Amino acid sequence: MPEPSALADRFLALHRPGAPLLMPNPWDVGSARLLASLGFEALATTSSGFAATLGRRDGGVTREEALAHAAEIAAATELPVSADLEHGFGDAPDAVAATVALARETGLAGCSIEDCAGAGERRIYDRDLAVARVAAAAEAAHAGPRRLVLTARAENHIRGIDDLDDTIARLQAYAEAGADVLFAPGLRTPEQIRTVVEAVPRPVNVLMLPGCPPVRELADAGVARVSVGGAFAFAALAAAAEAARELREDGTAGYFERAAAGIAAARAAFGG
Repeated sequence: MPEPSALADRFLALHRPGAPLLMPNPWDVGSARLLASLGFEALATTSSGFAATLGRRDGGVTREEALAHAAEIAAATELPVSADLEHGFGDAPDAVAATVALARETGLAGCSIEDCAGAGERRIYDRDLAVARVAAAAEAAHAGPRRLVLTARAENHIRGIDDLDDTIARLQAYAEAGADVLFAPGLRTPEQIRTVVEAVPRPVNVLMLPGCPPVRELADAGVARVSVGGAFAFAALAAAAEAARELREDGTAGYFERAAAGIAAARAAFGG
């Protein structure tokens, strides 16, 4: 496997405003290899999707579990992988820096840090603290030859705070603090997205949600990266639930047509 620093350089180079990197979020080794086989150029872990594999809600994974999972996904393919490290598993900048320093040793190309407190609180950090956390994360991510691409996330719009001015101010401050990529999940309208892209000096990631513009319009707005969060993982769970209900309630096997397509995709992805 290439050195993580080489992966980081390769990963950052894929962020092209106007020609966005489509970065899906696998939830286990098999889904990572499947997505790689379909031609994607980079992958990212999903905290909610991984937690679901453990029978937990988002925010219910420990730092040690998240880092071990990230290492598994990073080793599953030769693609650059960015890890969803939630809020860095600690409020204090030193705790975030420690998490990112550990992440540098996992074979990752990048990681993301949120400005929202952990499970049970879901509060947005005061801006000064949030900036200090990003600065600490950036210092840790960029230390030494085994660097990571740091994505700083402004969580306002998925935490019930519809304040685009504050989101932009935060993202600008995060860029100044050393973030390589900026991300405000929950932006949906072309106007919001274009305003953010034009206001900040770093590549912007958009989370593809219902109601978001299609990728071609995101490209026109200057977006550099598109991700899906836990959506693919939960789409897979929904398909499993639908098949189980059919068997339990109808006693039929109509689901096998979809299963056969999955078997074919897995065989193509896994080889052998």
